[in-house]
Amino acid sequence: MAIHKYELGDHATLKELSQAMSNGLAPLVEVQSMDGIYTVRLHDGESNTQLSNDQGRTLTFHGTGKIRELLGSIGLTHGVLTWRDQCGDEMIGIEGQAQSQEELLANGTRISFR
Repeated sequence: MAIHKYELGDHATLKELSQAMSNGLAPLVEVQSMDGIYTVRLHDGESNTQLSNDQGRTLTFHGTGKIRELLGSIGLTHGVLTWRDQCGDEMIGIEGQAQSQEELLANGTRISFR
């Protein structure tokens, strides 16, 4: 019997993520920094999922320690830290162009959850 690929929606809880992983999901984990607030996005092909609470609200963190504990506890070992708030500097008149999702993930910093 073949195990079919498990897909998540736009939002998923840690429990749903853990269940999906036990059914074959192997997402690329992105930890986004936005002015010192961190969120977790899960990428699997064309699918992007935001780590959320039971009410469907995006989980936010004030550092990466709790993220490391949560994701490490379900078996994830690493991810990519990206910065959504670094595009230009309007204070001195430097315009910027936001990077694509692929560029963010390619140029992000590899981080460990162990």
